[in-house]
Amino acid sequence: METLKLRDEYIRLGQALKAAGLVQSGVDAKFVIQDGLVRVNSEVELRRGRKLREGDLVEYDGNQIEITV
Repeated sequence: METLKLRDEYIRLGQALKAAGLVQSGVDAKFVIQDGLVRVNSEVELRRGRKLREGDLVEYDGNQIEITV
């Protein structure tokens, strides 16, 4: 499991996928999210702009990212 440290109060889901290196661009993030391939806290998330806060867990393509401060 990888951790992603917040610099602000939150990070948006698309930005988090890109920052963690799981997608190459925001467009790639948009497509994998729209296709229902990303889970946040074990639930499928279809909103690229979903705000992630400390303690959230993102899953995509066998990878997990924990949001920390």
